[in-house]
Formats: sequence, structure tokens, C-alpha cells
Amino acid sequence: MTIDFSGKVAIVTGAGGGLGREYALELARRGAKVVVNDLGGSRDGTGHSDAALKVVEEIKAAGGDAMSNGGSVTEFDQMQEMVAKAKEAWGGVHILINNAGILRDKSFTKMEMADFDLVVKVHLLGSAYATKAVWETMREQNYGRILMTASSTGLYGNFGQTNYGAAKLGLAGFTKSLYLEGAKNNIKVNSLAPLAGTRMTEDIMPEEAFKAFDPVNVVPAALFLVSEDAPTNTIIGAGGGFVHAANVTMTRGVALPAGERTPEAVAARWAEIIDRTGETVPQSGAEQSMAAIQRLQGN
Repeated sequence: MTIDFSGKVAIVTGAGGGLGREYALELARRGAKVVVNDLGGSRDGTGHSDAALKVVEEIKAAGGDAMSNGGSVTEFDQMQEMVAKAKEAWGGVHILINNAGILRDKSFTKMEMADFDLVVKVHLLGSAYATKAVWETMREQNYGRILMTASSTGLYGNFGQTNYGAAKLGLAGFTKSLYLEGAKNNIKVNSLAPLAGTRMTEDIMPEEAFKAFDPVNVVPAALFLVSEDAPTNTIIGAGGGFVHAANVTMTRGVALPAGERTPEAVAARWAEIIDRTGETVPQSGAEQSMAAIQRLQGN
């Protein structure tokens, strides 16, 4: 079955280049009306350009419908204004891809806290601001598809990216609670960890890998995750034709008897505590409490 976005309005942040541009172009090819948001800054978040306008021109030249928006994801009022304009022009907003991001890479030893603050603000708060701006509209419509951009750095770590990793795993956590709140209004929320050669990664990836991980290869997973039949509460990695799922799991653990609840007991049973046999993938935080009660009852 062909995945079609006719009649849908999509917002893609950071869509002036790289991944965001590819998402916007393919959404438009498949019938969506697209808000191409881009501040147009450089990789570290400074400066402005008319990158969004060029993407809109591409979409229109191919027969699609789009509008540009130069709002900053770090300014909530600008995100509200962006959504208001989309609704005024097209009647609603059905899809939000939170893609905008910057890098300020340094080892934590050398990092200024201003660089930590800004990266968290753009990625984590920026995604929250854009999401909050569309949330009530999606609830009223009883339809919404929201995609957060996580990262392997957030999921698994990377030297020199403590700020980026904190923000990116924060987005996966945002997804895990937001999907619960959106469920009754048919709002599905997912996270995507892309493997892509973009200006964000051009001096990090070897040249061969940079070419292999063309941003266009992330598009299939991203668009599935914002489609009508999308799953919800998933963390998906994609790039170069490779697609995988990532999960936050919970081991069976151990129930320490009363009188044996000491640091020494944890040390003694450490191998059992971290044993992954029979681990589960909880769908909400409540499952931790339920599992603890069951184990303490001997189950």
C-alpha cells in the first residue's frame, strides 16, 4: 500500500538543508502541504540565511505546496506564530518533524556551560516548544504524528558530545511520556536516530561513510513514523538503507530479602541483577513498580 500524505499539513523544523530538506521534499511529493522551517544558521547555531526559501521553491517547482518559516525553535512565541500561519493557510497541522539542531562539540573538561545550555535549548526545549505549539490543534483534530530526532550519541554515548547526548536522550524520554498523553486523541509520537552525512557530521564521518549515509536514506523510516499507520512510542535508527529498533529494557532483577538490603548484597548479586535473560521493554514507568512488587512477592 502506498503511503500518501494528501490532505495533510506537515511542519519540518531545520528543513533548509540535510535531513530536514529531504523530509520536506518527500512529504510534498507524497501530497502534504509543508511548512519549511529554518533559521538558516550555521552548524553552531549562528547566523541566518534564506535556505528555507530555496526548499520551498524546489517543492513548488515540482508541483507541490509549501511555505517557508524563519522562526527559531528556541522562541516559543515564534513557534506559535508558525503554527498559526499554517492553520490560517491550510486549516490544520497533522505532522511535526522536530529536526532542527546544532552542535557545540567539546570534551566536558573544556566545555563552557553556555555551550551545554544552548545545545539543550535547541534540541530538547526547541522540540518541546514546537510540539507544544501544535499540541492543542492535534488534540482538537484527533490526529497527530510527531517525530523527535534522537541520536546514537544519546542512546549509546560519544566522546565530546555530553551536551548533545543529554539533549538527545532527553528527547527519547519526552517521547515516552508524550505518547501516553496523546494516545486518546490519536496522536502518535516516535523518536528517530538518524545515520546521515550532513553538515552536522561532515568532519566527523570518514568520507566513504559520509557518502554511504546520504540523508535521503533516512527518509523512508522517518516518513513511515509520521504516516497514518505509524506505530507509537518507538525509537528507530536508520541510515544507509539500514533500519533498526532501540529499546529501553528492564532486567528481571533480584528481590533482596529484608535484613539483606545492603550495598554488599547488591555487590554480591550484581551478575544476577544485570542478567538480561527474560528482560522486558516497559511501556510506561508504572511497569517498574509492578515488576518490583511481583519480584518481592516471589514471582
